[in-house]
Amino acid sequence: MRAPYGVPPGNRVSSAGELSESRLEALDAIDPAWCPAWGIDWQRGFHLALAHLRSGGALPVRTGEVIVQGEDLGAWTVAQCVGWDKWTPTQQWIRESVLGVDPAVEADLPVRRTQADRRATHLAAARQFHAREGHLRVGRNHVEDTAGDGGESVSVRLGGWLDNTRRRADKLTPERRAALDALGMRW
Repeated sequence: MRAPYGVPPGNRVSSAGELSESRLEALDAIDPAWCPAWGIDWQRGFHLALAHLRSGGALPVRTGEVIVQGEDLGAWTVAQCVGWDKWTPTQQWIRESVLGVDPAVEADLPVRRTQADRRATHLAAARQFHAREGHLRVGRNHVEDTAGDGGESVSVRLGGWLDNTRRRADKLTPERRAALDALGMRW
């Protein structure tokens, strides 16, 4: 395994002994923070976040605030804070020392929504779509933007939810089925 980010080249040795110092230096020239033991998604997020900071940006604290090369840096940063204990000590050090990311405190942890809350959100999106369009013929990939509890915009994957609901129609409660029937649901 390679040495952690920021360790000088002369102070490390390949743990298995298979890479020569010249090979390690060549790899460092490409990416000094590369580590084969860390997932590529984590390393990509780290490099994009580091580049964003070096270009004068600030790390986002919420998902959807900053998208770089198709990656949501807010989602990556939140995952770093919330999932602190699942990362290696070296990754924790990198996040604290290099990026300035700290572990989440209890008050910052996201509140898990219940299944009933998620159903209510999807049903509200279906009602909004029906009120606007007059039908509930929604494409599988349709995303409906609705207002959340705090007034923020929430994107609901309405098409996928309706498709999945149709497939599970025999398991729906009569109340849930009646609510969708009132909107003209095609079963």
